[in-house]
Amino acid sequence: MTLAADPVAPVTPGASAIDFTVFEDLESEVRTYCRKFPVVFHRAVGADLFSEDGRRYIDFFCGAGSLNYGHNNATIKAKVQEYLAADGIMHGLDMHTAAKREFLRTVNDVVLRPRGLDYKIQFCGPTGTDAVEAALKVARKATGRRGIFAFTGAYHGMSRGSLAATGSLRARRAGGVGPGEVTFIPFEDGPAGAFDSIGLIERYLNDPSSGVEKPAAVIVEPMQMEGGVYPASREWLRALREVTEKHGVLLIVDEIQSGCGRTGRFFCFEHAGIVPDVVTLSKSLGGIGLPVSLTLFKRGLDVWEPGEHTGTFRGNQLGFVAATAAIELWQSTKFRTDLAVASRRLERFRTELAQTHPEIVTRGRGMALGLDLGAAGGAERADRVQRYAFEHGLIVELCGRDDEVIKLLPPVNIDIARLDRGVDILRAALWSA
Repeated sequence: MTLAADPVAPVTPGASAIDFTVFEDLESEVRTYCRKFPVVFHRAVGADLFSEDGRRYIDFFCGAGSLNYGHNNATIKAKVQEYLAADGIMHGLDMHTAAKREFLRTVNDVVLRPRGLDYKIQFCGPTGTDAVEAALKVARKATGRRGIFAFTGAYHGMSRGSLAATGSLRARRAGGVGPGEVTFIPFEDGPAGAFDSIGLIERYLNDPSSGVEKPAAVIVEPMQMEGGVYPASREWLRALREVTEKHGVLLIVDEIQSGCGRTGRFFCFEHAGIVPDVVTLSKSLGGIGLPVSLTLFKRGLDVWEPGEHTGTFRGNQLGFVAATAAIELWQSTKFRTDLAVASRRLERFRTELAQTHPEIVTRGRGMALGLDLGAAGGAERADRVQRYAFEHGLIVELCGRDDEVIKLLPPVNIDIARLDRGVDILRAALWSA
């Protein structure tokens, strides 16, 4: 596929005649991404976003991981259009529907059973934080214990329960969340370096005078995204699984941003060969950006009484249709091959950076790559890189403690020409900044 011509001149934020008045007048000051990308978007396809002033941007942001399969994926969109044309049920709470039946069967046949996973599926509210809330609740109900172990650098959502397990003090203060019942353990790796977190957990649980009671669960991201793109090692995740099993503590794995193929396999935890007790899924599960979230748990943990945890939009029928079509992509050999090829190409760029920019620390797995500028100009340089990239037609997100990490999340099925073009822009941005 031939790429559209590049803009004649770079975008200069604020220089166009675009009217942002309605947004500035009516929308809350809490808005963020529109401040970084000051254009009005109106169309998108694949890895391309188009603004109203006619410019094209390659999307290495993908809705913070909600669009792993790109914008308006043709296969998924066709299924949604077909369902709409047939006047399919649009809202169903938790009633039995044909769309939900097909989704459940597809999840089981394509995702769970081939991986030897025997999970019950709970439909939560529409977003990832709803899945985390349900996971924490079911863990506490099943064990009769209140405490939770979480990790520094973690991000699990913005509602009160999931925010309590999120590391960001800024976000916790804004939400009015105090220490509560969550004990934070340093992650395997972080800005301060490696840490023996498994040893600390063992010490807490083995010492009757540690002051820390045995928790209901440990919640972990197999790859911390918002915290700075820190993938947990296979060995560390296996050790975490072993220590939780040894002490009768449930292991919740948050796959909301790392799942649905982002790391090259459907679940990130697959790389470690572990089986969590509870798994949360959302974001790209909805295929083309439609909200769907799930909490998966081992059958023995299904301790709910009817109606103990509900949500008006837990039965997003259009989301089920899109999610079913997205999961069916995993049955295609070409899809899996293209994903592997794109992952290798991104890894090649990472290897190149180690040679050309040894001051930049890189981390990632599959189609997720973080460029840590903490020791190479810090947050100020990261901001300059992001602005240069945007002005030249590439959208990237920043993450990490101080937004010092450039996070690359191209669509997992991006064509190589666009991937290469996006990398070229980023390469120039790094040299220019």
